Amino acid sequence: MDKSKIDLYLTTNAKYFEPSAIPIIRQKMENASDETLLTLQATELKDPTVLLLISIFLGSLGIDRFMIGDTGMGILKLLTCGLCGILTIIDWFTISKKTKQLNLSKISMIM
Repeated sequence: MDKSKIDLYLTTNAKYFEPSAIPIIRQKMENASDETLLTLQATELKDPTVLLLISIFLGSLGIDRFMIGDTGMGILKLLTCGLCGILTIIDWFTISKKTKQLNLSKISMIM
């Protein structure tokens, strides 16, 4: 795959991944085909900043967990108002990392 395409993709989407994951993604993309790059560009990634804001304002309803696909914890937060606010506060500090891990797993399935 063309190195400039890889650099463009990683520069554009760096905020969606942990900095330690960027070299791993680069290595996988170098071994992938051009069709894989097209598939990666079409893949919708979750924005960690948006999910953090949703967690701050609507976290006690579990909406942040529903958006990252963690339905069980979303239902638990919805029924218990975020475990009386405790799980909501914990999610304020962890939701960005969970979102970045979700994005990494999405593109790992493609490559």
